[in-house]
Amino acid sequence: MASLVTPNKSENTPVSQEANKKGIENHKTAAKHHEEAAKHHHEAAKHHDDGHHDKAAQSTVKANGHHSLAGEAQKEDVKHHALHQ
Repeated sequence: MASLVTPNKSENTPVSQEANKKGIENHKTAAKHHEEAAKHHHEAAKHHDDGHHDKAAQSTVKANGHHSLAGEAQKEDVKHHALHQ
């Protein structure tokens, strides 16, 4: 199976302070939304276990929203890395 990671041209590519801050924020935003999505998935599982399937559905919708937002942050990060190689 081919690797999804493309090696950098150089490990020490200079990046402006502003570009570095933007990259950090993209990663933090994606991580925050992944964590929120996981929290809602755990809630959905608990609601299903308790027999509250309507509440589980609501938690699932929230989780999917956070997955979507995380994906948007990741797309921005990919663009950022493409521009600052």
